[in-house]
Amino acid sequence: MDLNLTDHPCFNAKARHKYARVHLPVAPRCNVQCNYCNRDFDCVNESRPGVTSSILAPQEALIYLDSLHKKLDNIKVVGIAGPGDPFANPIETLETMRLIRAKYPDILLCVSTNGLALKPYIKDLAEIKVSHVTITINAVNPEVAEQIYAYVRFNKRLQKGKDAMQFLIDTQLEAIVALKEHGITVKINSIIVPGVNEDHIIEVTKKVKGLGADIQNCIPYYKTHDTPFENLEPPTTEVVNTIRKQIKDIMPQMLHCARCRADAVGLIGEKNDADIVELIKQAKITKDQKPLCSATCQKDNKHIAVLSREGYLINQHLGEAQRILIYKKTENGYMFVEKRNAPEPGTGNNRWLQMASLLSDCGTLIASGIGEKPKSILSKCGMKILVLEGVIEDILSKINNNESIKYATKIEPKMCGTSCSGNGGGCG
Repeated sequence: MDLNLTDHPCFNAKARHKYARVHLPVAPRCNVQCNYCNRDFDCVNESRPGVTSSILAPQEALIYLDSLHKKLDNIKVVGIAGPGDPFANPIETLETMRLIRAKYPDILLCVSTNGLALKPYIKDLAEIKVSHVTITINAVNPEVAEQIYAYVRFNKRLQKGKDAMQFLIDTQLEAIVALKEHGITVKINSIIVPGVNEDHIIEVTKKVKGLGADIQNCIPYYKTHDTPFENLEPPTTEVVNTIRKQIKDIMPQMLHCARCRADAVGLIGEKNDADIVELIKQAKITKDQKPLCSATCQKDNKHIAVLSREGYLINQHLGEAQRILIYKKTENGYMFVEKRNAPEPGTGNNRWLQMASLLSDCGTLIASGIGEKPKSILSKCGMKILVLEGVIEDILSKINNNESIKYATKIEPKMCGTSCSGNGGGCG
C-alpha cells in the first residue's frame, strides 16, 4: 500500500483547503490531567480538544465513517484524538484503526496523544500503517511540567510531583525515537500557557527536533471553565507569533491549527453541523445488532497458542510464560510451527493488550492457568480461552477431531493467594 502522505491537512498547509479529515471519538478515558482541560462539557458551538457529541464503539465508528463517505467525497484522513487519550483506551483505538484499515486501505490514519502510554503500541501502529502521530509535549523540565499537569495515571496508579512529571517527559521523548524508527511522521503539539511555559517552548522545540520530530504546532492556551487555569488569560497573538518566530528556523511550524474537537469533520476550521451530529447518533448500535470485528480479530481457529514449560505438556500459567508455542491446523491435524516470545511482565494491562496483538492469528489459547484480567482482555479480542492440563499432542488431536476434552479441564481455585497483584508482573 502506497499512502500519499502529502494529503494530510494538518501536516501540509496546502492540503487543508482540499482534503477533509474526521476524528472518531472512541477514546473517552484519559491518563493525564492537564490543568487547562475539562472533558465534561459538550457544546455544538465549542471547538476545542476534549469535546464530542457522542462516544462511539469501534464498530459504530466504522458505520459512522461509512455514512460520512456518502456525505463527503474528500475525506483523506481518519484520526483518533480523544476525547481522552487514545492509549488510555488502547483496545478501542487499535480495533477502530484495524477496522478502518481493512475497509479503507488508502486512507491516512493518525492519532493524537499525550504519549504517556504510547510506546508499547508503536509496533501495532506501524503494522496498521498509521502514518502520522501527534504528541502533546508542553515541557521537557519536570518543574515546568508540574505547573501544567495535576497528575498522571500509569498502571492504575495516580502519580504526582516531579518524579511523575519526569516519567511523563521520559516516556514522551522515548516514544518520538521509537516512532521515527518505525518510519512514522511525528508532530509535536505544545500548548503556550502564559507565565508557565512561554519562555520554555524553545527548549521543547530543540529537544524534540534533536530526537527526530518532523513538525511542531504551538497552540495558544484555551480558557476553559472549571479548570485550575480558568482565570488565566490566553496568550496574546503577539506572544504566540514571537514564540513561533523564535523557533521556526529550528523546526517547521504548523500555523493553521483550529484546535479541533474530538469528533471534528470536514475541512480544518469548519464546524460540525446538525447533520453530522445526527449521523453519530444513527451509528449507535443497538443490543440486537451483531457487532463487527476487524480482520485481526476474526478468529478462524487455524492457529492455536499453547503454554508449556518443556514443549510436551500443557502445564504453564499465562502469567509465567516467557514463550508461546503456536500450532497450525493442517490436513493431518495440528502441527507445531513456531515459538513466540511473550511480552515482558511488569506493564500491567498493557502486557495483555500486547499479548492479544501477538496472538491475533490464534483462535484459541490453551494454558494451565490464567488470571481474570488477561482472560477478560483476550476474550474481548475474540480469543477462546481453555484452561487444561495434559499432553499437548493428545489434546490437540481431540480438538481437531471434535472429541471431548472435558477430562483435561482444570478447575482453577478462586484465589491464587493474597500476594497476587494481578498487574501483569507475575501470575496475574
